[in-house]
Amino acid sequence: MTDIIQFRLNDKSVRLEVDGERMLLWVLRTDLGLTGTKYGCGEGYCGSCTVLVNGEPTPSCGYPVKNVAGKSVVTIEGLAKDGRLHPVQDAFIKHEAMQCGFCTSGMIVEAVGFLQKNPRPSRADILKGMEDHLCRCGTHNRVVRAIEEAASGMKGAVPK
Repeated sequence: MTDIIQFRLNDKSVRLEVDGERMLLWVLRTDLGLTGTKYGCGEGYCGSCTVLVNGEPTPSCGYPVKNVAGKSVVTIEGLAKDGRLHPVQDAFIKHEAMQCGFCTSGMIVEAVGFLQKNPRPSRADILKGMEDHLCRCGTHNRVVRAIEEAASGMKGAVPK
């Protein structure tokens, strides 16, 4: 059965006729061509598929698209504004907080959502906030440094 689902995606209105039970991840990747959000474990445990739903980091692999009706969704593709990367994206590049890059988009999106709630985090806060993201390459120390720098550079004023 198809539903009409309307929501905001990366600051643009979207209206889809889609099976409301399909997972948001597959709608983003397959129907809308936004492949920055990755399929990792398929269980919502690894963090690779994280998007922001109304500002809240959400694993999209287990999130039915019908649940975003009337809400705002931000993917990695929606973080840059006016041709400028988000400060978290800049910090990840500066600190080389990726190797293969597969988990990176989910980590960046999670960090953006985390900093919206806690713009002046301690190192312990960052470790706790990012603990649900798995990286096989082992870049965790660089990820923490990147988030610390992004938070410091944004001076508590996290853009939405």
